[in-house]
Order: sequence, then structure tokens, then C-alpha cells
Amino acid sequence: MSQILTTLIEQVRADYLLLMEQDAGRYPYTTAEKICNERLYLNADELARIVAEDPTLLAARRGNLIASEKERDNPSVGMIISANIAAAMMEGLMDVALERGWLVVDDNGRLMLDAEELALPEPDAAEVDYSLSETARENLVLPGESLLTGVMNRAESAFSERLTDSHQNAYALALQVASEYSLFAPDDLAPLVDENPLLLGLRGDGMVDEDMFEGDPPAGMIVSAHLTQMVVSQLLELAVERGVLGSDSSGHPLLPEDDSPTPVIH
Repeated sequence: MSQILTTLIEQVRADYLLLMEQDAGRYPYTTAEKICNERLYLNADELARIVAEDPTLLAARRGNLIASEKERDNPSVGMIISANIAAAMMEGLMDVALERGWLVVDDNGRLMLDAEELALPEPDAAEVDYSLSETARENLVLPGESLLTGVMNRAESAFSERLTDSHQNAYALALQVASEYSLFAPDDLAPLVDENPLLLGLRGDGMVDEDMFEGDPPAGMIVSAHLTQMVVSQLLELAVERGVLGSDSSGHPLLPEDDSPTPVIH
């Protein structure tokens, strides 16, 4: 686990204990939910550093964990990861509450809240704008090639070398090369997220095969789909410049009629 996240979890647990002791053990579930919402839905820069230390977080899926109505159907990568962190923390705090006798479970193992707590309003769902990142802005002006630019440049070089000799159409070749240079492993994706936390703001947008992931793709696969689309778009622009692919009046590449303009990750 990320050391940053470990420290944060320890702080949240200590704060929960303090709040509950000050309030004589009242409202254990609501207090836990509120503190998780306030402390564990981190901004893009903070969350990116945690992902860099623990790439396995990119395997997180949304499940039924997204409380925000506007995020629920098409949540951002950052929201998916944060919701999973918060859900794990809630389980830990409920264990604390059970150990301290602030909560009990029924014969079926379900938490039992008293009537007073059940009457409380639901805590506000967490909202985070992952389109904001000071880290991304700072890294943009650093000298040298960024990690993402390096991936795209290598793909472009391979595509350029094979373009004149290939018997495939340019679109099919672009898809093939893009798939060869796509990044799927969390360990490969995490450094890119660390360099550019804005990647945490990406959403599924129907770009990942719904059947393969039962409508719930891992957060990292959403990032992969967008990066693959970026590579494909760059390669198609190169094909237009080389004159091997036509373009419309706006300069957009003309794709084969039987192909989708947006590749879907399978």
C-alpha cells in the first residue's frame, strides 16, 4: 500500500475515534461516512501521488460505490479510485465501532442503527473536480520529453516506417500500431498518472468493451482506452499529411465506412 495512503488512513481512524469518544459513541455510521467523504476524496494531485506509490488502485471498479448522482453513470477515474478507498475505510471504521460497542449486528450479520441515527439526513456525497491539476501545469513546461509524448512519438515512428510498405489501409495500420504501443498494466500507467494527474478526470464514455468487463471496466482500462484513442488520432493525422488518407473539408481524416471512428478497447 502507498505510504501516503497508509498515513492518511491512520489519521482518519484516529480522528474517528476522537470524534466518537467526544460524542459518547453516538451516530457511529453517519460519523464514519461523513469523515470518509470529507477526507478520502482527494484532489487530482494528491490522488496521483498515491496511485504512483500503489498502481494496483488502477484496478478499482465503480461497482455500486458512487454516491454522487451526476457521477454514478459515467464516473471519472479519480472518483472510482476514491470511492473504493472510502469504501475500504468505511469497513475498517465499522469494525472499530463494533469492537467499541458503538454498533451491533443482527443474526444475519447486518449492522443495526438506532432510530435516532436512521432519522439523520444522508451526508453530502463527495464531489471532486479532476480537471484541475497544479502538477500537470508545472510538468507541461518542464524541458525534455514527457512520458506520454515518448509513447506517442515511438508509435508515430513505427507507423511512419511501416506506412509506405504496408498493404493495409492506413486506418487499419493505425489501429494495429496503436494497440502495440498501448499501455494496460497498472505499473505502466501509474507513472503517466503521476506526471499528468488530469488523466484521473477521464471517463469511460463507452470506449471500453462493455461485455468484457460486465459494464464496469477497471479505472486503469479507462485511461488505456483514452491513451489508445490519442495515439490513433495522431497516427491518422500523420496519414493525412502523407497523403495516404483523405480528409474532409475540416481536415478530419476520412475513415472507412464500416469502421467506427472511436476504437473500443477489448
